[in-house]
Amino acid sequence: GMDRPSPDHANARFILLLSSHLETGHYFNPHAQRIIEAKERGARVCVIDSRLSNTASMADWWLAPWPGSESALLLAMASVLIRERLYDREFVRRWVNWEEYLREERSDLPQTFEAFERALAELYARYTPEFAAEESGVDAATIVEVAQALGRAGPALATHIWRNTAAGNLGGWQVARALELLVVLMGAVGTPGGTAPSAWSKAIPAPPLMPPPTKIWSELLMPREYPLAFFEMSYLLPHFLKEGRGKLAMYFTRVYNPVWTNPDGMSWLEVLTDETKVERHACLTPIWSETAWFADYVLPMGHASERHDLMSQETHAARWIGFRQPVLRVALEKQGRTFDLTWQAHEAAGLGQVWEEDEFWIELSWRIDPDGALGIRKYFESPYRAGAKLRIEELYRWIFEHSVPGLPEAAAREGLTPLAYMRKYGAFLIEDHVYRTHEQAVPREDLDGASVDPVTKVVAQGGRTVGVEVDGRACLGFPTPSRKLEFFSKTLKDWKWPEEAVPSYIRSHVHWSNIDRRRGEMVLLPTFRLPTLIHTRSGNAKWLYEISHTNPLWLHTEDATRLGVTTGDLLKVMTAIGYFVDKVWVTESIRPGVVACSHHLGRWRLQDQAGGARWSTALVDLTQPAPGRWLMRQVRGVRPFTSDDPDSERIWWEDAGVHQNLTFPVQPDPVSGQHCWHQKVTVTQAGPDDRYGDIFVDTNRSFEVYRQWLALARSAPGPGGLRRPLWLPRAFRPDASAYRIDG
Repeated sequence: GMDRPSPDHANARFILLLSSHLETGHYFNPHAQRIIEAKERGARVCVIDSRLSNTASMADWWLAPWPGSESALLLAMASVLIRERLYDREFVRRWVNWEEYLREERSDLPQTFEAFERALAELYARYTPEFAAEESGVDAATIVEVAQALGRAGPALATHIWRNTAAGNLGGWQVARALELLVVLMGAVGTPGGTAPSAWSKAIPAPPLMPPPTKIWSELLMPREYPLAFFEMSYLLPHFLKEGRGKLAMYFTRVYNPVWTNPDGMSWLEVLTDETKVERHACLTPIWSETAWFADYVLPMGHASERHDLMSQETHAARWIGFRQPVLRVALEKQGRTFDLTWQAHEAAGLGQVWEEDEFWIELSWRIDPDGALGIRKYFESPYRAGAKLRIEELYRWIFEHSVPGLPEAAAREGLTPLAYMRKYGAFLIEDHVYRTHEQAVPREDLDGASVDPVTKVVAQGGRTVGVEVDGRACLGFPTPSRKLEFFSKTLKDWKWPEEAVPSYIRSHVHWSNIDRRRGEMVLLPTFRLPTLIHTRSGNAKWLYEISHTNPLWLHTEDATRLGVTTGDLLKVMTAIGYFVDKVWVTESIRPGVVACSHHLGRWRLQDQAGGARWSTALVDLTQPAPGRWLMRQVRGVRPFTSDDPDSERIWWEDAGVHQNLTFPVQPDPVSGQHCWHQKVTVTQAGPDDRYGDIFVDTNRSFEVYRQWLALARSAPGPGGLRRPLWLPRAFRPDASAYRIDG
């Protein structure tokens, strides 16, 4: 459930990145500074990425494997560490669930750590550097060289995977496990210079009141085919609705642009405009989007500087909390103005009724349940004024007084209330130097009446696990059933995936053996980000789009020669459900046989004077020649236009990029549920009737592909007739009673 790591880059001796983290690390941009600081102090950096990035250019090693082969590469490195005894034996003995592995999988062996070490060596002996070289195309000697350098770093190994290969490939979740195996073998979990779980470096304060968990399970959010998916399977919603699994009376999308961002966006368009499937759709968004165009209601929400909000990210080995405030409201209130709601301040400043989310939900709840009879309103009442509507400043006042450790005391030392302190400083450091949290002792109150399982050594109190006994000492451990790092996952075994119970290599759906280059087949990497843009949320940022406004198709020189094209020529990229036409950029910054096209670009609008920001969108003609068959053609790109901003008449660029995501079918991984973004495509020269930016999609075919991938899943129920393992975290967890499948 900890879906990303928290590496302590600044203190690392070896940094292993499966990402372009220096320039496109999302909210991890502070990592860039810390990576460079570590490198200046002598840390070695290895980047594993099929394309050259600014990050790779700063690395000591850039390994460019065939997409999807990364776990073979990582497991070969693990095999070197095991064979050469470069791993931290004591950490593995204490914190890996090797006893459970031997009980479940190797009962033929003595139940000793030395026997496990022999079994471990046998298990990974097949992952030789030569095997990894055959799978990945990376030189075997280089694999050994990197593994040995990594081994010399000891527990100061910092790693990150972000959305690179894990989000791209069938079985990509095993890449994350293979990477974590390296961290565990080196004893680099939560150490100075090591890699910790993200939750250790985040603060998640609680509000004044939380409603009880729902007792109703939504099959549209968490379908039984994917019992091990951590997040909701939201990108499959159109396909579930088309199957008749349900319908939506009211659908809210919050800062979410599925028509553009998700795969198979035309299926989203179809269901959002079909009232038999979605009766009403309200789009809460700070900017105009392609999805907003098809909504029944568009509710303007504030940007970061137009709302109250809390932030806490795993930027380094510490826990901190930040407090955003609506700038205009604060400024006007300092001038003596008063407002009940933030949108009133925005209206007074000439911005219109721009809401902040917290106030919107408070107000909506009171409108739905004005007298409290439905039991909803009470969760949005003031903790300071009985029965009164919760005000935004009261919400954050309560949080800062009761839910941020150390803040009231720090505020008192300055003669301030906690709210006044956060309004003044905007951030608070809760805990610094957060290391080895798993080694902390179980709190005394959790040991009262607790018992220790004689076999697993798990410490439990009142039916819940609170820690694990390690060498006779009760420690917090990790949030897993064994409270240890689960090299062996009994959950995977029990939930119908026994062959994947330990870190292993799953050949991707775009494995090179599935690609016939003689027929023009290639692999498309569509996941990489640009450092200047933010998904589809920066379309109104004129200076950013002046810098980045095109997403050409990266093509290796060998493939360019084979196809007979040069930079600027048009290529037609055919997917399983359609095609798009893009310009080519010939480069040696990508592997032969692989093409790449960046995210963010290809924004569009359907009317000249309405829709997305004209800084970033092309005017398009969208037609449906036959049921389920959609054709989009650009009428014109970006042009100068007259507005109250004189810069709009100074636009010099025309390109808006090409929207590739529309042409991707959904490809849900049968275990993790993660959409597998990489695409097997056929690349040819554009024909005489093809134009730049052309897009064709067949949603009938996309539904067929969805069904093919759905057939790979192994559905619930699992043990005990459950929909999902009870221990596995999930957002907005239902009541335990909802987990059981009746009948």
